[in-house]
Amino acid sequence: MPVLVGTSGWQYRHWRGVFYPPQVPQKRWLEYYAERFATVENNGTFYRLPGRDTFGEWHARTPDGFVMAIKASRYLSHIRRLRDPAEPVRRMLEAASGLAGTLGPVLIQLPPGLTADPALLDECLRQFPADVRVAVEPRHDSWWTDAVRSVLTDRGAALCWADRAGTAVTPLWRTAGWGYLRFHEGAASPWPRYGEAELRAWAGRIAATWPRSAPVYAYFNNDQEGAAVQDAAAFAGITG
Repeated sequence: MPVLVGTSGWQYRHWRGVFYPPQVPQKRWLEYYAERFATVENNGTFYRLPGRDTFGEWHARTPDGFVMAIKASRYLSHIRRLRDPAEPVRRMLEAASGLAGTLGPVLIQLPPGLTADPALLDECLRQFPADVRVAVEPRHDSWWTDAVRSVLTDRGAALCWADRAGTAVTPLWRTAGWGYLRFHEGAASPWPRYGEAELRAWAGRIAATWPRSAPVYAYFNNDQEGAAVQDAAAFAGITG
């Protein structure tokens, strides 16, 4: 299957007139977005976990085949810092069940100051059913060890490949039969855009790592000036 490309969030007011036409009301932005991209990473769920009915509404507003990834609540990743994960994981998955077949991967982004604890990570990943894809984005260099890689591989969780300024800030490990990428900030002009050479280099890394049959999810988080939607459209054209 082609790489599924989208952006980290869709409800940015500064995208009005850049991506969303002025005549399209904000309450219709998701529909407009879903007509143009195959997936979105819902990063609003990091700040506040909506109820099941809200997830169900999002599901009803998007077409068949559209995929919504969700960012795990900061209560799990930043407040509890992966400790005692059973209850927050259960609540999150119960709410997200409203998405039904459109639920994509769950992203767990770890705090920058959280140092490696393979046992803690393993216990957290153990709470997820086998049919839920989980990606993990550590942000401290202590996580880049064989022990951490083994935990991810054994649990079938994907290491989130992350880019900043056109450079990988994570190892390019393949720990699952699917992939997950996040593009935080490009090095092209105007900032924070990604240049064609950067995007083609990432497309080459994907092609060298996964077969075409493997799902790979890629999200652009450089929302400033609407750069994310422009870069996502360009990357979809390269990888499609």
